[in-house]
Amino acid sequence: MANDRALRTPVERFLRFLTIERNFSDLTVQSYRCDLEGWIDYMIELRRGECPRPDMISIFDIRGYLSAMYEAQYAKSTIARHLAALRSFYKFGMREGWATENPARPIRNPHVGRSLPHFLSSEDVLRLLETPDSVSPPGLRDRSILETFYSTGIRVSELVGLNTGDLLFDEDLIRVRGKGKKERFAPIGSHAKKALTLWLEARSHYVKRIHENDDFESPVYLNRLGSRLTTRSVGRMLEKYIKTSGLDSRTSPHSLRHSFATHLLNQGADLRSIQELLGHKNLITTQIYTHVSTAQLLEIYEKAHPRAHVK
Repeated sequence: MANDRALRTPVERFLRFLTIERNFSDLTVQSYRCDLEGWIDYMIELRRGECPRPDMISIFDIRGYLSAMYEAQYAKSTIARHLAALRSFYKFGMREGWATENPARPIRNPHVGRSLPHFLSSEDVLRLLETPDSVSPPGLRDRSILETFYSTGIRVSELVGLNTGDLLFDEDLIRVRGKGKKERFAPIGSHAKKALTLWLEARSHYVKRIHENDDFESPVYLNRLGSRLTTRSVGRMLEKYIKTSGLDSRTSPHSLRHSFATHLLNQGADLRSIQELLGHKNLITTQIYTHVSTAQLLEIYEKAHPRAHVK
């Protein structure tokens, strides 16, 4: 799971401040919590799973967040409330000393665009999936990881946290432990199931001590020492295959999650369904993918339409 304490810790201190020193009601504090957690999730998703410190967030980041709310057709009063929560949070940060300015203070309108997440085309994803060899145990493991990423759209922290008891192949599902220890079920496609099955057959090469009955807490993905694979190891593994396949060096495990969501949206899936599949709390976090699709459409239009430019 992405280390999100950089944002959540100051938020928790801020909420305690509202409760103890400002004597806000439980309902009001809960409202602030929900608004700020939605903002945290958005920032982590936008930064490809990396959680920035609150003092690293700029006015443009906050404008992008408010713009996403506007485009998701949130009520103006709701957008104003979120902006007020961020202003109060950064005012508290200036009081505590971890913020030198309040980036939310000068913002009036949420109509400014935002940076788009990096994703791969369908062709590039296929190229990446076929890069690991399909014979050796390391290759089978790595191919299974890439297939599972793209098939389910899960986070890298959720992937390394998978246990053998979470693979519900008879139901074409896997059990995913998301943020806040919340569980959800993610559909898994036939290609990923096949890759997982082949890896599980070769998995004994990575296990020091195999029990006759593999319990539900046994990790699906192991390193060469037989221990649970780490998120850092997955990142290094992907970096190796990105270099081998000659794909964009910006590609990270989170890029495959972005690719999953973008390709679903391009094929007609609705945002609410994608929100459920990604495990997002708020629709505004999922809304970022509409920008990716729009940008792709504009690129196609610019290249293909004979009168897109004045000659």
